[in-house]
Amino acid sequence: MNVVEQEGRIRTSAQVSVLNPVGHPPKVARKSAASRPESLDGRTVYLVDCRFDDSIELLKQVQAWLIRHRPQVKTRLVSLSSYYGSDDPKTWEEIKANGDAAILGVGHCSTCAPAVTAHAITLESKYGVPTVALHTDKFDKVVRSTAKVNGLAHAPAVFVPQPVMGKSEAELAAYVAGRNPLSGRPVIEEVIEALTRSPQPPAAEFDRSTPRLVGPDTEENLHRLFLENHWTDTLPIVLPTEERVAEMLAHTSHAPDEVVGHMQATANRGQWELTVEKVAVNAVMAGAWPEYFPVILALAASNISARSSSSSSASAMVLVNGPIRHEIGMNSGVGALGPYNHANATIGRAYGFLSQNGQGGSVVGETYMGSLGNGYTYNNLTFAENEERSPFTPLHVQKGFKPEDSTVSIFWGCRSTSFGLGLRERYWREHVRDMLAGVDAITAPVLLLDPIAARQFIDRGGFDTKEKLIAWLHETARMPAGRYWDLQLVQNYVYPRATFGEEPMASKLEADPDELVPTFDIRNINVIVVGGEANGYWQIMGATYRTTVSVDAWR
Repeated sequence: MNVVEQEGRIRTSAQVSVLNPVGHPPKVARKSAASRPESLDGRTVYLVDCRFDDSIELLKQVQAWLIRHRPQVKTRLVSLSSYYGSDDPKTWEEIKANGDAAILGVGHCSTCAPAVTAHAITLESKYGVPTVALHTDKFDKVVRSTAKVNGLAHAPAVFVPQPVMGKSEAELAAYVAGRNPLSGRPVIEEVIEALTRSPQPPAAEFDRSTPRLVGPDTEENLHRLFLENHWTDTLPIVLPTEERVAEMLAHTSHAPDEVVGHMQATANRGQWELTVEKVAVNAVMAGAWPEYFPVILALAASNISARSSSSSSASAMVLVNGPIRHEIGMNSGVGALGPYNHANATIGRAYGFLSQNGQGGSVVGETYMGSLGNGYTYNNLTFAENEERSPFTPLHVQKGFKPEDSTVSIFWGCRSTSFGLGLRERYWREHVRDMLAGVDAITAPVLLLDPIAARQFIDRGGFDTKEKLIAWLHETARMPAGRYWDLQLVQNYVYPRATFGEEPMASKLEADPDELVPTFDIRNINVIVVGGEANGYWQIMGATYRTTVSVDAWR
């Protein structure tokens, strides 16, 4: 065997086979586009606002252009009944009954672009309405991949420059009168053609198979292949040989071909399938030890991707409770949120790998669109709760599990963090209120309390249960209603649902602009005790609780 040292690592020229980490792709039901009129003259075209970041302002300029230049075309401007991620059959029925074509928009984020694409395909294929979707050019690959998995790869789409949000009427009018930055053709010309000419289906089917094995090849070449195929986080990995994967599989009673869960980068992007063996492959790659495997399987069973494509650059946060913490040596004390514990680090990393590979990839600009990115995603802030030193009920017991149950809980967001040391005697309430003001309003505060800080909340405020502390946090985190509703994230995600009558959001609409309203839903506020009592430091993480999954079920 020839052995050479290269880049500080020992490499061998022997050929090895490894397992493919990619999940099984979704089954695609092919759909057909609606038939088109030869002309829009005398026809009614609906312009449908998806209710995200000034979308309606661009559609107003499309409508204005049609009124000026094609007065024989009738237009109606409407908005979705709720936020862009919800289906809207009532609006689709109205368009089918009273319209001849539709323009939907604007897809200008990593979640609204897939949603607008899916809505347009629904109108085309289910309601028989010729439809074109408007998007910004940053999301062309997102749109095309979404259209494929939704069964209409040739769904008409027209692109304008990014951004739409905050642009003046004149600037948006120039978008409409200008050229598609991708095709170079006039935007409005493409819109009209999309509604009057039948789209052409692709010439060939796209490959949706996932082979079980990769190789054989040398270890060096395989490492390069995994990196080039975007199967890693770009850091070194452990190659998933059949022997290593078999060792991982030996730590669960579940069969290798059993389906654990499904992953997708965002809604409407297609649910990829994960088997027990696929999860094991990704666990090996992350460097996890086999005894960690039930925890990693439980994460896969959550159906929540740690590699969301959200342009908000969100990350997951993972909390482990129960006896499994000690069985596998997880850290809940000093340095628990840091890189100093093998179980914490590799379980979180495995969750990231099984998410990105289980959903078919995380490719920047295509299946990952986090505008800033998020360093937390390297291991998804994976740690254990310090139940032994906590004065409060453990989180998993709050969520309905028994103290002797082992669980893993997932939070989502991690885009905002505030930080403090203890609680001062005089102004501690005001200091906490100031910290809460730094949490984005569409997630919720999760207090990460060192046990010293947790006891101070009891000593200062008398909050001897998490429930009392959470109730106080809910009352403390308030802002004037006018300012609350003017937050862009609230406009995007809360306001549409409030106008649709969803509580407790709808009641806030009745408040006067200067009236103080709760910033957060009390059901979304959480408290976790973690840390080793080196000092009374604590943080508030902006993150929404998503689910708790049994680890014991995957032993």
